[in-house]
Amino acid sequence: MIHALLTRVGGTDWETIRLPLVLGLLALVPPVVFREGATYVSRLIILAAIFATLATALNIVFGHTDQLFLFVGALTGIGAYTTALSAEALGVSPWATLLIGALLTGVIGALVCYVAARLQFTVILIAILTLALQFAVIEFFVGARDITGGSTGLIFSGLGFESLQEGFGIHEHVILYYLVLALLGATFVFYEWLRDSTYGLAFDAIRQDEVAAESIGVDVVRYKVLAGFTSAFIIGLVGPLYAQLEGFVIPGLFEFQVIDVLVLIILIVGGMRTLLGPLVGAGLVVWIDEGLASTGEWRTVIFGALLIFLFLYFRQGVVPFADRILNDRFRTRERIATWRES
Repeated sequence: MIHALLTRVGGTDWETIRLPLVLGLLALVPPVVFREGATYVSRLIILAAIFATLATALNIVFGHTDQLFLFVGALTGIGAYTTALSAEALGVSPWATLLIGALLTGVIGALVCYVAARLQFTVILIAILTLALQFAVIEFFVGARDITGGSTGLIFSGLGFESLQEGFGIHEHVILYYLVLALLGATFVFYEWLRDSTYGLAFDAIRQDEVAAESIGVDVVRYKVLAGFTSAFIIGLVGPLYAQLEGFVIPGLFEFQVIDVLVLIILIVGGMRTLLGPLVGAGLVVWIDEGLASTGEWRTVIFGALLIFLFLYFRQGVVPFADRILNDRFRTRERIATWRES
């Protein structure tokens, strides 16, 4: 493993320092990369961080309990709409209603997992159920014009950045980036803890064999519901930040092909059940997708071909592939060193 290599070379515990190191490097992005007027670049970086957070949330429910959520876009939209509409109705800042949207999405995720677990749905059936919910929720956003504004949506820029912008001259994208980074960092820390806890052990037992897990006392339904609530809650927190980046809330932002397809690709390309896989996958997919913008109508074709290449040659994901390569090189060097000493 990578941490074994680093431990031998520098006497450093990679497992301990990797998360603070990565988050520290990400915190340096705005002063190094963000430039006056370069809102396009800063927007892409924020978007990659948003999708990395969504992919980490999907990693919990799908990667560890085999419950394939194909309504990540719908949950993101519910979080955004609920936050915006409840803030408007109560006459308060969206900061005061942020948890309302997250809790609602968490409850929806938990209910879906409860029904699926009780009825013993396979991963395919869960995918079909959540995909149907995805389309239904988007149609509701469009049809409920009196509530959601329909296809024209709602203006959303209510997270209160104006005072910081005016008082300190900080660009809105810098503030938003650090907010998204804080959520991403908290999600990473939570995921790391969850994976190494008894919950993580129960999740892995369920993923490998539900019948065997239940036979040793694991409450399968309870743990699946917990995974569904946790993932959906995180997705609900992302919703308002995504809306803040775009400046409005419209149904088109949360469609299946806009969010769910990319999030699933990001998770698979980066590496399921890994800490940094969603981050690496988000960076790669967003960079490749935007890099092909100049190809016009060939963009989708080339993007699809590149994804096929990544899936074929990095079947377990980029992060596990890199980990395996470094581990093999370390073992080779160790054998050579042992042979020379002998």
